[in-house]
Amino acid sequence: MNKTKTSYRILLFYKFVPISDPAIFTAEHLQYCKNLGVKGRILIASEGINGTVSGTVEQTERYMNDLRSNPLFADIVFKIDEAEEHAFKKIFVRHKEELVTFRYEHELDPNKLSGKRLSPNEFYEQLQEDDVIVIDGRNDYEYEIGHFRGAIRPDVESFREFPDWIRQNMSQYKDKKVLTYCTGGIRCEKLTGFLMNEGFSDVAQLEGGIVTYGKDPETKGRLFDGKCYVFDERISVPINQTNEDIVIASCHHCGVTHDRYINCPVCNLQYVSCEDCETHHHGFCSDACKEATMPV
Repeated sequence: MNKTKTSYRILLFYKFVPISDPAIFTAEHLQYCKNLGVKGRILIASEGINGTVSGTVEQTERYMNDLRSNPLFADIVFKIDEAEEHAFKKIFVRHKEELVTFRYEHELDPNKLSGKRLSPNEFYEQLQEDDVIVIDGRNDYEYEIGHFRGAIRPDVESFREFPDWIRQNMSQYKDKKVLTYCTGGIRCEKLTGFLMNEGFSDVAQLEGGIVTYGKDPETKGRLFDGKCYVFDERISVPINQTNEDIVIASCHHCGVTHDRYINCPVCNLQYVSCEDCETHHHGFCSDACKEATMPV
C-alpha cells in the first residue's frame, strides 16, 4: 500500500546568534509569517531565535529558504515532521529576554561553552555504559509521558528551576560522565554550559534532541520508553520505532496504562486520561473543577 502523501509540515528550529535589534526583527518577522500563512510560536531574543511552525509543504519550504537567505541563519537546522493539518491555531512571534527562560546568574553563550555533542548512535552507545548519569533536561510532566531508560527524573515544573535542583540533587556526580537530552536540543545548550560552570567535568548532550533521535535510521528510537511531549496540538509523538515501544504513563483518574494528554476545561491542567474517563468526567481533572462549572 502506498503511503499517503501529506500536505503539511511542522518545523522545529533554533539558533544561538546575536541579533542586534531583536524587537524590530520580531515585528518584521511576525508580519512576514502572517503574510506567508504559517502558524506556530517563535521566540526572538538578542541571543537568537527559537521556534516551531506549521504550514503547507510550499509554505514551510518558502519559510526555510527565506530564513536561510538571512546571513545570520544561513546554516540553521530544521527538524521536519510530516502532518495532515496545521499543528497550531495561530501565529505568535514574541520578543523575549531569553530563548529558553533559565535565569542563571552568569552569562551562558552556547557558542562559547556547551557540552560535547553526541550523534544519536553515540548517545545510544553511551546510554548503555555502566557508570553514566543521564539527566532529562525537560520538565517533570514531559518526563512522565516518555523518557530514556534509566534517566533521572527532574523534580522541576519549569526550566528556570534547574539550577537549584541540580545544586541540591546532582552535586555528588561532578566527577561522573553526565549525558543530557531534551526535545529538540535547545535546553541542553544552556543546561550543559551551566553544568560545566558548576564544576561537572565530563558533560555531553544529545545533538538534535529526542525528535532527531527518533528519526535516526540506526537507533530507531531504541531505549526511549513512551512518547515525546511536544508543544503543539499533537501534544505527543512516537519516538521508539522498534518492537520495544511501550506506554509508560497512566490515566489520572483510573490508573490504566495510557499516554493521551487532555486539558481540563476549568484549570487548564494538562493530564493523562483514557477515553472512557474523559467521557465519564466530562474532561474535568477533579470534582472541584467539575463543581466550579455548576450553577449556584
